[in-house]
Amino acid sequence: SQMPHGHMPLPSFWKVVEDTLRQSGTQLRTFRQTFETVTPSPVTQPLNPAEERKVISLVSKHGPDKLYQVTSNISGSRDLDLTLQRGQIVALLQSVDTKGNTSRWLVDAGGSPRGFVPAGKLQPY
Repeated sequence: SQMPHGHMPLPSFWKVVEDTLRQSGTQLRTFRQTFETVTPSPVTQPLNPAEERKVISLVSKHGPDKLYQVTSNISGSRDLDLTLQRGQIVALLQSVDTKGNTSRWLVDAGGSPRGFVPAGKLQPY
């Protein structure tokens, strides 16, 4: 009874609810379309000479089809998680973690660091 529409007859109340949901759906679609056109897709980052040498090493060990680039900074929070910077190149070792989780991939970051990273923060290089 304290709600603004608490005094309305039930059919009128449901009409207000339906209209509000329809309007929200339209706003959400418009936002999604705007977001998709305004947000640029990730672009390949240029490599510095040290990173370039690491890429050559990863290609020779794992092949070019296994290389991925980090799309945003990754801060490892669990054991065996890696902390990587946006733009770094890694080689995919397994597209699953030790518990069968496919959203965490085992990668070789070049040299000794091997560990898990979120699959959603990698794009093929």
